[in-house]
Amino acid sequence: MKILAVSDYIDPLRCDLPADRAFSGMQLIVSCGDLPPDYLSALSKAFDAPLYYIRGNHDIRYEASPPGNCINIHAQIVPFADLTILGLEGSHWYNGRPLQYTEAQMRQTIRYLRPQLRRYTRLDMIITHAAPRHIHDTEDPCHRGFQSYRRLIDRYRPRYFLHGHIHRRFTDPSERITRLGRTQVINCSGYYLLEFENDNE
Repeated sequence: MKILAVSDYIDPLRCDLPADRAFSGMQLIVSCGDLPPDYLSALSKAFDAPLYYIRGNHDIRYEASPPGNCINIHAQIVPFADLTILGLEGSHWYNGRPLQYTEAQMRQTIRYLRPQLRRYTRLDMIITHAAPRHIHDTEDPCHRGFQSYRRLIDRYRPRYFLHGHIHRRFTDPSERITRLGRTQVINCSGYYLLEFENDNE
């Protein structure tokens, strides 16, 4: 299964993703936040693929103008084909504006999800804006990751944890990835093409 993950900025070198053969047969698009809503709508239309998103800390505009034909999966566990996907929006609290969460608030959001989590035998993918604490994050309050995400990874061992928020450009796709046990934590700034093989473990 081919999954396109996008986040934070539109890569000017790859605005023509649908025209690239490597991206043919795309089955799902996920957004890790901080992208214009019309860009998400255009991607979904160009690939004729469903698009799941969570909002980043700068996506306040989505309240008035959400991306068309795209699905907000914040604080939900959603099935797609053989996958189960969890979405969590926003960044660490830093100035009190919307879409920012303290560690305690994010922990409470995850606690609220436990009844849903119990209904699934596994969790394949987590999509967030912020990074897990001490993986790809930085020490300034805005870009600090969530410790509660580390606990999610430790407990549910998803195959993939996709995030944005930490702006970097990469010369090789492997530079985006940090492995934590069986979980690949992937910085999806710009875009990342994931070819997913479900092992049904």
